[in-house]
Amino acid sequence: MSLYHDILKQYWGYSSFRPLQEDIVESAGSGVDTLALMPTGGGKSITFQVPALARDGICLVVTPLIALMKDQVENLKARGIKAMAIHSGLTRDEISIALDNCIFGGYKFLYLSPERLVTKIFRSRVQQMNVNLIAVDEAHCISQWGYDFRPSYLQISELREILPDVPVLALTATATSRVAKDIMDRLAFRNGKLLKKSFERTNLVYVVRKTEDKHREMLKIAEKVQGTGVVYVRNRRKSRELSQLLVKHGVRADYYHAGLKFEERMRKQEEWQQGKIRIMVSTNAFGMGIDKSDVRFVIHIDLPDSPEAYFQEAGRAGRDEEKAWAILLYSNADKRQAEKRIDVNFPGFITLREIYKALFNHLQVPVGSGKGLSMDFILGEFLSKNKFNAMTVTSALSILAREGYFEITDEINNPSRIHFTVGREELYKFQVRNPEFDAFIKLLLRSYTGLFSQYVAIDEYTLSRRSGLNQDEVYKYLVKLSGMKLISFIPKKNNPVITLLEERLEERNIRISAERYIFRKERYIERVTQMLDYAGTETKCRSQFLLSYFSEKGAGRCGQCDVCLGQKDKGVSQQVFEGIADAVLKVLKDGPAGLAAIIGLIDREEEDVTAVVDMLLEEGRISRGEDLVFRICK
Repeated sequence: MSLYHDILKQYWGYSSFRPLQEDIVESAGSGVDTLALMPTGGGKSITFQVPALARDGICLVVTPLIALMKDQVENLKARGIKAMAIHSGLTRDEISIALDNCIFGGYKFLYLSPERLVTKIFRSRVQQMNVNLIAVDEAHCISQWGYDFRPSYLQISELREILPDVPVLALTATATSRVAKDIMDRLAFRNGKLLKKSFERTNLVYVVRKTEDKHREMLKIAEKVQGTGVVYVRNRRKSRELSQLLVKHGVRADYYHAGLKFEERMRKQEEWQQGKIRIMVSTNAFGMGIDKSDVRFVIHIDLPDSPEAYFQEAGRAGRDEEKAWAILLYSNADKRQAEKRIDVNFPGFITLREIYKALFNHLQVPVGSGKGLSMDFILGEFLSKNKFNAMTVTSALSILAREGYFEITDEINNPSRIHFTVGREELYKFQVRNPEFDAFIKLLLRSYTGLFSQYVAIDEYTLSRRSGLNQDEVYKYLVKLSGMKLISFIPKKNNPVITLLEERLEERNIRISAERYIFRKERYIERVTQMLDYAGTETKCRSQFLLSYFSEKGAGRCGQCDVCLGQKDKGVSQQVFEGIADAVLKVLKDGPAGLAAIIGLIDREEEDVTAVVDMLLEEGRISRGEDLVFRICK
């Protein structure tokens, strides 16, 4: 058994890797720049964690998702692996101590957002670290052709200049061939390797249900399909209303969105994981990092913005490899609503400047100042003071962030943290001189380790229960010790954070790249159009459609989606289709041919041959020129 298998067994308890995992581990472990394409739930994190543990030094993990970053750090710590996360929710002092610990403290993983890479403090310290691997999660964010492009990801290539001999492992669940090539180019791959697991999910049945009464259809599905499910909607209000409708009809349901308090989100998430909630109705905030294997169906009430988003969300069903359903409910109004979202997602330049000005007024940051500041930002408070549409503001903030003016996080749970700023000897002398603090200090030292070397998260409720003090009294003790310069105390908070990457400008000086803006808008329209085509097709297999979008050509028809079953109803079975398709392609291999010639050369019913030719045409396996002659697509 290899060292990699020993590590997998020791820390994760698995005796073998999943398909493709071992190939990725060996490629990254041998120092080869690697791009790995794996569907959601494929076990991406193990592919960089195992080879990093097999070598001396620390692995840098770049990811934009703070919640997932923190989850992975906690998971690694629970396995006895030293890991650290740096993000905009931390103070400069915390970041400085964390980086020092990564240099001297034997840490194996440092998670950080791409924005952290360009800070002076990180660049000066990373050169002192023994870095063994750079892992880039959500790697599609580096490509302008990708559906979630983030300019900050472009700075990762600068990290390669600082660490020229360190290999890169880039990971993503969704990338077309164009995006994959762009990722490798922008990460400056040297003789890199692309490892790809097929995106085909043979156990997942894709269905588009055309209906003008989506609520009724949702209730029918909930009644017919047993097991756990997720219903995705576009807005928070609808998540609450539909969960109430399900409950009214006797279904154990709840709702979830990013506007809920952290504790409430955690409670709902835990109850769903435990099976106390059967169906969760949610915005796209639900599902990131949720690895519940027995989800039997995912329903999309509203049309997603892209095949990438749909594939990722639908893919949360059936991770146990048992049969599951991905159902899109589609109505005549969806096309009009999709077209309206284009304007909402891309506000005009005047609106962008107005929102920029209102934001900095709200944050009370004067012109010419603010660079490097991190401040709480609650969208609801901003909207209550400014008459902007919520979706327009969200889109504008995203565009301004991509232009590099600031970094904005979702709500993150930052517990209280403390760090002793004096040594043990000086602390002991303080306890002797101040016996009224002695019991509380001993409580801190008994409850937590590492207090002298780093900031440690604490829980006031736990300290209250162990000491017999109420939480207000615990808080006062912490404030007093902080005031005496004995500890550094950072109180807990759950708010989203904005970090200003540049000083505030006069709004007339705000520069939005017209070229980049138009490029992103055109790509967005392309992806929305693809989703409308997916929802509207009546001849192309759903699975084939998605696989073709992700550059997997030549896949067979799934035989189980609504289109394939519909063809069977029309008398063209999967077996008949494959037989005629092979015959048509054989004819066209000898050269281009018109429809009449094809029909004359194939001993099948004319109606069936015509239907199969139409399907092959829509699937992109053959083409028809202006001369009405068919050819095989290369």
